[in-house]
Amino acid sequence: MGIRDPNPFDIVEVSFKNGSRKDFYKNPSHTRAVTGDWVLVESASGGYDIGKISLSGELVRLQMKRKRTRSDAKQQAVIRKAHERDLERLDEIRRQERDVMIRSRAIARTLDLNMKVGDVEFQGDGRKCTFYYTADGRVDFRELIRHYAREFKVKIEMRQIGARQESARIGGLGNCGRELCCSTWLSEFKSVNTAAARYQNLAINQTKLSGMCGRLKCCLNYELDTYIDALEDFPDKAEKLKTTAGLAILMKTDVFKRLMYYTYAENRGKFYPLHVDQVWEALDMLKRGEIPASLDDILAMAPPSEEPEEEEPDFESVDNVIQLPLEKRKKKKRKKKKGRADQSLASAVEKAEREDAGRPAQQSRGDQRPNRPDNRGQRPDRPQNRPERPDHRGGRPERSENRPPKPEQPSREPRPERPPQPQTPEPPKNDNGGEDAGNKPNGGGNKGRKDKRRFKGPKKN
Repeated sequence: MGIRDPNPFDIVEVSFKNGSRKDFYKNPSHTRAVTGDWVLVESASGGYDIGKISLSGELVRLQMKRKRTRSDAKQQAVIRKAHERDLERLDEIRRQERDVMIRSRAIARTLDLNMKVGDVEFQGDGRKCTFYYTADGRVDFRELIRHYAREFKVKIEMRQIGARQESARIGGLGNCGRELCCSTWLSEFKSVNTAAARYQNLAINQTKLSGMCGRLKCCLNYELDTYIDALEDFPDKAEKLKTTAGLAILMKTDVFKRLMYYTYAENRGKFYPLHVDQVWEALDMLKRGEIPASLDDILAMAPPSEEPEEEEPDFESVDNVIQLPLEKRKKKKRKKKKGRADQSLASAVEKAEREDAGRPAQQSRGDQRPNRPDNRGQRPDRPQNRPERPDHRGGRPERSENRPPKPEQPSREPRPERPPQPQTPEPPKNDNGGEDAGNKPNGGGNKGRKDKRRFKGPKKN
């Protein structure tokens, strides 16, 4: 609590090594130590220890009552507040604990002792060292203490703890993703057995039900009371139901939905979810000597009412003000996107309507231009019912009587025939197919004349 205690209490709770061990000490007024301060306290074995005040005031009284500790019992006292040199000395000692634990395990293994050293804790002044170990039975560690005293040269104390206390001192993360309950807030360890798992319809799998300590998880007890209260409405001896179709056996139970799943012993293909009330009726029939025909008949005999009960409104009328229920909002329909042609046509129509609205009545478009019958782009002066055009594929149509005749064109005189021209004799050709060089004015030869003969390729030998 972040308030000052109205009733002061001269005892405080001090935690050591991050809360792994806690104890109660008297707090004299001259120390002026409050919650969160590091203090030096007296040790029962001599010397002093360094810890942190975790609780003070009225909360300590409640904690002592919970742990059944008498306030008038003889207790050690707080010496003073710890200064920087004390905290530096404590850090140096805490760094040695890991190496000491590894060496102590090696010594215990050489002596063939069936034990495991789980944690080591030095006193604040470094004069005493406590070894926490786990073992299945009693261990004769008299020889082990001599080796530890010769090796570490401190006062040795051996303390046996359980597996749960070991995991609480070491700490870690559970499979739920959170820190272990035993290392954060849980202070009392209650016994956990497999009956808690059976009540909650959990599979008896040792791997899944075990925690970091190797024992059953403490969280199996958290919801156990809720399951026990819900199971009071279920029948005790309902694992088997006798029917005409065959013997039905119980496969699983849904506690909170109040359903019991049955199937036939001979044919386990289909599950029948029976309500608790239906199972009770079937058991009453069997007591009277009546045997149900099948599980389908039991399923149909007394179906539970699925209509929800009307709940009373959770509000009260204030000054006779009526509170109306919330209106249900309708879903808006999405408009389809128009194409570019439709958008341009719609914009043109809107523009025309705006212009007609701004003009006077005598200058409106309706007086100047007739209304268009449709949007086909027809001209207003054309009639709607046009005569069908004749088919020109069969021939030219006859001339109508009203059409004026075509004027006759004057006949043209025939052209005179041209007189025949005298034919000049062709000049003689040489072997190359050209004209005689002597008869040509330019000097003869085939110069400037294309050879029209085709190349037939080389002659064959």
